[in-house]
Amino acid sequence: MAEAHKQENTVSNKDVESSDNSSGELAYESIFGSDAPPRVLSVLDIISAGFNICNSWCGLAATLFLGFLAGGPVTIIYGLVVATFVIGCCCLSMAELSAKYPTAGGQYHWTYIVAPKSVNRGASYAAGLINIFAWQAIAASICVIIPQLVLGMAVYWNPTFTPQNYQSFLIYQATNLLVLGYNIGVLRWAPWTHTVGLVYSLLLGFSIFVACLAKASPKAPNDTVWTLFVNEGTGWPSGVVFLTGMVNPNFAYVGIDGAVHLAEDALNAATAVPWALIAAVTIGFVTCFPFVVAMFYCISDPSAILSSPVPIFGIFEQALRSGSGATALTTLLIMTGIFALNATQQTSSRLSWSFARDGGLIFSKQIGHVHPKLGVPVWALLFNAVVVFIMGCIYLGSQVAFNAIVGTCLILMHMSIAIPILFLMLSGRAERFLPRKGHWNMGALGWLPNLFTVAWSLITLIFYCFPTTNPTTSGMMNYASAVLGVFFLCGLANWLVYARTRYHGPKIDMAKLELLTARS
Repeated sequence: MAEAHKQENTVSNKDVESSDNSSGELAYESIFGSDAPPRVLSVLDIISAGFNICNSWCGLAATLFLGFLAGGPVTIIYGLVVATFVIGCCCLSMAELSAKYPTAGGQYHWTYIVAPKSVNRGASYAAGLINIFAWQAIAASICVIIPQLVLGMAVYWNPTFTPQNYQSFLIYQATNLLVLGYNIGVLRWAPWTHTVGLVYSLLLGFSIFVACLAKASPKAPNDTVWTLFVNEGTGWPSGVVFLTGMVNPNFAYVGIDGAVHLAEDALNAATAVPWALIAAVTIGFVTCFPFVVAMFYCISDPSAILSSPVPIFGIFEQALRSGSGATALTTLLIMTGIFALNATQQTSSRLSWSFARDGGLIFSKQIGHVHPKLGVPVWALLFNAVVVFIMGCIYLGSQVAFNAIVGTCLILMHMSIAIPILFLMLSGRAERFLPRKGHWNMGALGWLPNLFTVAWSLITLIFYCFPTTNPTTSGMMNYASAVLGVFFLCGLANWLVYARTRYHGPKIDMAKLELLTARS
């Protein structure tokens, strides 16, 4: 650990206890510094926020067209099982490290800790910037889903209406700014918003499940639901189509590391964050799998779903045999997107704030500051909102380019998780990083989830960049690899201009942190 960022002298329990109070807030301030958000999130709040970001059944429903075009029901249903397994491995891997090192920086802090000293500064910087780009792309992807649903309903009720890019742009930006205002001025005093979002999502998912199954007639045959694999005109082998179609079920868990970046808002982070990670993937699968199976049984005309501007609206309409009913359910579905964006903006701002606090971003002095009265990192929220705004401008000019930006969020998310896990494996899962006596330590069994976490990041990096068809055209091309290249150039420019001389790793008193988490 670098001298400037870890006290090498012995730190006793008294050093931590002397600054501790009943909530543990002062003890954490002595480790992270006093310029930090107040710790107001309970275990339930952080679990709710973690789930709201993913909102698994909603995320899968809103992007259902991706799976329909690449594999059909087989890819979506069985792909969800595969995605749950690999995301579960990611969560177990992160739970081990977050129980020991509960910080808002998450992956880039862990990378700095477990990587060899010769490369830990550069590797930590890369992990941090990759994670920030991932969260900004996640926020943009949620923003764009809302106008797609709204304008899709408009097309249904007025078939002569042709949606324009500027209309999507205005709805996109209005959503971004509305939720930004709530994050700055309200959320600090209303953390229960996340719990409301969790309850709302669960009740809505259950209501849609019951209503659609009860009204749908006739229902799709079992063979169509469980064995139909669609691979028409792609030019790719079925195995490749399955992996490229995994974008849809994998999106059900986008932002799964959200709870990690809320660690410095949590009352008992070392305990709350690991449980929130496991809860997010567990609740996600329990709600998502029955929902998607039910939706496939409700499809009576698959071709109509493919031609629908919003496939999930088409499924609701076929199940309920009512355009009004489908409109009502889709409108309620949009509200889950608002809750998801609210949690996403809060989480991504804490990551950007933490990285700026450590000198990793240009304008770090402003972005790494917490407003003394509002109790939130206002400049970090504004910084992320501006980047999401710019992505919306790209959407106004080129929908293909924007879709590529959104498509990279899964690639970047898995890369950011895999980097510290890879270095942990290269260290042999050394006991100095994961003491055997610590809670959430998986011991030798930890090699399995660690291995799948790293392997899956490589799979996403390769196959999520594949074009839809082979041979491809400019209109069907996947520009995710080009967007990754642009992100790389932006990160390199930030390093050369600013971070190279100012970023030295996380500014955290690791000795005190280890003592405090050991007492959790």
